[in-house]
Amino acid sequence: MLTPLGWGTAAGSAALYALGWWLGYPEPAVLALAGLVAVAVALAWTLPRPKLEVRREIAPVRVARGEPAVGVLHVTNAGRGIRSGLSARDAAGATAVAVDVPRLRPGGRRTVTYRLPTDRRGRIPVGPLRLVRADPLQLARRVREYGTPRTLLVRPRTVDLSLLPSGRAYHLDGPTSDRSPAGTTTFHALREYVVGDEMRHVHWKSSARTGTLMVRQLVDASLPTTTLVLEARPDAWRDPDDFELAVDAAASVAVAAARANFPVRVLTGSGPVADTRGGPDDVEELLDRLTGVALADGPNTVVDAARRVRAGGSLVVIVQDGAELGRIAAVRSRFDRLVVLRVRPGAPASAPPGVLLADVPDLDTLAAVWPRLGRGR
Repeated sequence: MLTPLGWGTAAGSAALYALGWWLGYPEPAVLALAGLVAVAVALAWTLPRPKLEVRREIAPVRVARGEPAVGVLHVTNAGRGIRSGLSARDAAGATAVAVDVPRLRPGGRRTVTYRLPTDRRGRIPVGPLRLVRADPLQLARRVREYGTPRTLLVRPRTVDLSLLPSGRAYHLDGPTSDRSPAGTTTFHALREYVVGDEMRHVHWKSSARTGTLMVRQLVDASLPTTTLVLEARPDAWRDPDDFELAVDAAASVAVAAARANFPVRVLTGSGPVADTRGGPDDVEELLDRLTGVALADGPNTVVDAARRVRAGGSLVVIVQDGAELGRIAAVRSRFDRLVVLRVRPGAPASAPPGVLLADVPDLDTLAAVWPRLGRGR
């Protein structure tokens, strides 16, 4: 297709030819024909479709916000002619990434590496690759798409934190006496049998179907749950970057509990985000779920959301300012420990009775104050 310069050249040449014909001067007509020929040659230059094979890789596929990620393109010239004059643009979300494709001989293959933007959290679609072939005078340009799009997961950043104590004693290996709470062990998943497993936990139907001895993995549902309530209403945050830090803080707390194999529950005023029971895969699941959290008006406030969840364990509420601190204190009796994290607040505030309060201007500060919250001070 013609570029704006190409359209201008074609229109100007036509007008110049008409003017020369009307005035009876051959010179304008010759110049006009030269312009029209240049436009025709430019269209013919860009008409052939390059026979290219494009394979895309993203390394790594999952990355924390701000960490480097690269796109790797393997471009092969499957045609007979030498391919040159090609420039490419790869789409990474709303960002266009310029990619230089070197000169390719027939059967030649080149690998091109380029940086992907990771400053914003989310599921970033990468691709398709758009190859642009233009003539030397930039009168015509043709864009063709190659390769299959991929997805880059830019997940929240985290810092290492310890698990908040619940304030109660729990039997991590199950009930140990006749007075232990009954009915708290529940089915979690099936896994392969290992030496030492009790035969009464074997799931015979699955074992017969798979040909491998499978056992039921049980978890103690009475383990203290870490509940995180994240304020996600747009009018509750002064800057989108403040909300990004809030998601990073939520991810850090959630990952700390998940790494200790404790249940984690994350929700906003719009509804649940994640609900894990404790296990080796919980960290990845929590980070993937928090990747998609966005600012949105929800039907509930953080206090309303906290009232709707099952009582017990630790409750961590993440907000910016302390407008609802008084209301948050009203749910204190339902949880063993209540922590409020204020992310980059606009003014100081005092903690209501029974509420542990901390201001978080950055993740390093969160890591520094977290041990104090764990000690209840």
